[in-house]
Amino acid sequence: MNNAAALLRASPLPPLEARILLGHVLGWRRTELITRSDELLDAERVASFQALEARRVAGEPVAQLIGAREFFGLDFEVTPDVLIPRPETELLVETALAALEGIARPCVLDLGTGTGAIAVAIASARPDAQMWAVDRSGAALAVANRNATRLLDATRPGGAVRLAQSDWYDALDSSLRFDVIVSNPPYIASGDPHLSEGDLRFEPRGALTDEADGLSAIRAIIAGAPARFTASGGVLWLEHGYDQAAAVRALLEQAGFTAVRSECDLAGIERISGGAWQTGG
Repeated sequence: MNNAAALLRASPLPPLEARILLGHVLGWRRTELITRSDELLDAERVASFQALEARRVAGEPVAQLIGAREFFGLDFEVTPDVLIPRPETELLVETALAALEGIARPCVLDLGTGTGAIAVAIASARPDAQMWAVDRSGAALAVANRNATRLLDATRPGGAVRLAQSDWYDALDSSLRFDVIVSNPPYIASGDPHLSEGDLRFEPRGALTDEADGLSAIRAIIAGAPARFTASGGVLWLEHGYDQAAAVRALLEQAGFTAVRSECDLAGIERISGGAWQTGG
């Protein structure tokens, strides 16, 4: 019998993944998969579900299959051109927002924005923030633009997210100054076996690895940050790998940042590191 209950029982996928894919195909909420579980489904929708099911079995990420991923309470469009937003990156948003407390109409820069998740989340939580976001990938910027347009109030005091195609700071106007700079750059070392495992196989390699030691992008961001801060100083926060916190703190200190520290994610892993820049520091 082709109904939701039968399809879910027969699925080789973990139950949660099967429910997400079937709900996506049917346009049903999670509760409807229960309340309408015995409803007969037409052959076209059954085939659509089974096609997605087969692609997931082959390893394609669920977020790419349904074209969406929730992040910081917002539903972001996801395509194969962008990194899939991950829950641990919400720590970067939370820490940036804490740094913005007490600053009116702050200026914020997100480097390597991808889906725009970090930039849009900050802009959503701080409607007065003037937000800039850059990425080297034009395809990624197109996704970020759609997400920003759909998820942010067009009348927000800080205005629209300013998007630019740029290799880190290169294409930004030299006069721009920021209170907070954030980035989730490519930090996986080129030989890391994780690049050939799981969802990472289907995500843009350039958003994952610097094709070097995993720290080259972080070095470039740290080196360029001081010239981009406001006259009153600013802070830089970077996401990095589970074993890179000490190295990133050392790079920040060597560059002259103060109050350098790392913050742990919910798994207890040092996930982000940052510091403050004092003018003339």
